[in-house]
Amino acid sequence: MRTSDIKRKTAETEISLSLNLDGSGKSHVDTGCGFLNHMLTLFARHGRFDLDVVCNGDTEVDDHHTVEDIGICLGMAFAEALGNGAGITRYGHMILPMDETLILCAVDISGRNHLEYGLEIPTEKVGTFDTELTEEFLIAFVRKANLTLHVKQLAGRNSHHIIEGTFKALARSLKQAVAIEEKYRDEIPSTKGVL
Repeated sequence: MRTSDIKRKTAETEISLSLNLDGSGKSHVDTGCGFLNHMLTLFARHGRFDLDVVCNGDTEVDDHHTVEDIGICLGMAFAEALGNGAGITRYGHMILPMDETLILCAVDISGRNHLEYGLEIPTEKVGTFDTELTEEFLIAFVRKANLTLHVKQLAGRNSHHIIEGTFKALARSLKQAVAIEEKYRDEIPSTKGVL
């Protein structure tokens, strides 16, 4: 079972997160931030990951610490659940349409953290959610998951669709990248012999 349980407590947040890479898309998400709850729920469904997240954060200040710290914990969970990466496909990509929006997402589980961020979100908020936190979440996730992520907005003018399309495309790309290639189950997908 490729699973992980992460607990993280700081002066700003207390997070409990569990992840099963080989799940069915079930989730229970309670972050204190309604929009992030929705994004993580659809992330789990589209990636077919089982995900449980509970966060008590200082949302009375703003959502920044909660969003960033959940990105950190989700990245840690992916890294832990993947172990040495033996047998994984390693790469995944998706071009995802959502009405007028088109999002390109590509992932390499490389052992090197790098984010190329190409979203142009037209509004500062979706509901009460600060849209700039989308990038903060992805930065935190990429650093702790130790992977390369390219995300680019090819079309779109609706902030909600851009962010939702990004989370869906990320989930679908990760689903491909973490899939086990049965023929090469015991091999590390790198000429270095390590990711």
